[in-house]
Amino acid sequence: MPAKKRGSKKTKSNQTLQGAIVAIVTPFKDGKVDEESYRELVEWHLKNGTHGIVVVGTTGESATLSKEEKKRLYELTVETVNGRIPVIAGTGTNNTAQSIELTQMAADIGVDAVLMVTPYYNKPTQEGLYQHYKAVAEAVKKVPIILYNVPGRTSVSLAPETVARLAKIKNIIGIKEATGCMKQVTEIIRLCGPKFLVFSGDDFTAFPTMALGGVGVISVTSNVLPKQMAEMMNACLKGNWSKAQKLHYKLYPMFKAMFLETNPVPAKTALALMGKIASAEVRLPLAPMSEANVEKLKEVLASYKLLNQ
Repeated sequence: MPAKKRGSKKTKSNQTLQGAIVAIVTPFKDGKVDEESYRELVEWHLKNGTHGIVVVGTTGESATLSKEEKKRLYELTVETVNGRIPVIAGTGTNNTAQSIELTQMAADIGVDAVLMVTPYYNKPTQEGLYQHYKAVAEAVKKVPIILYNVPGRTSVSLAPETVARLAKIKNIIGIKEATGCMKQVTEIIRLCGPKFLVFSGDDFTAFPTMALGGVGVISVTSNVLPKQMAEMMNACLKGNWSKAQKLHYKLYPMFKAMFLETNPVPAKTALALMGKIASAEVRLPLAPMSEANVEKLKEVLASYKLLNQ
């Protein structure tokens, strides 16, 4: 089913949730959030056609941000974007009460939707996952919720049948699917129908997910190549599959480079090398990129003419 024929959702700012949505990094400087670099990054994405921003996601190092830092990043993003594209706040944790608190906070600040990762470490059953999301959706009804399934990081996976149960809850509107399994994507779309929004959870599967009927990608590569990722998604949304396929292969070396080490280390290193952020600093337990991998990353960046700009 072509992506352009599938349902889409308008946010309260009258923006459509689709296309290339960047899972934006959180720049740090001397251990603190670098607000100046962050604002500049957001403006850069707006100028380059990024369709939406996920703030405080995995790529934003949500696991090491305090509640106060998360609140400030939600605020900064909403203020800077000012309704021009959708803002999606990462509010998922492995604690249902805490997830409700963060979701309420983000909703009060004025985000367009929230992204909620499956509870990690606890290893809940499918019923536990259903009850977790149901509890948050019922507690905070005024904000749309996008599920986030990434078993490679959480050790649990939302079954398509569980996703279909959750899709019946009014304010659960979609899923970021990061299993890398096209069978899983197919089952979710088949069971949930065209109004449920399916986003690719990684850049490698963005093109095939769109071909199956997805509406976009929540992207790491968009941090570094926002214009090109937006072009690929625009081609998919218009049904121009030949152009989209060419862009997929053109972007593929960068997809691989973004995972030379644990995300978001390569993305932040690339942005620092490009002069887009002041520092590639990450928080422990993440560590700076190895010298050998920095050299590999530089080669890829040079091939896209991204150095010394």
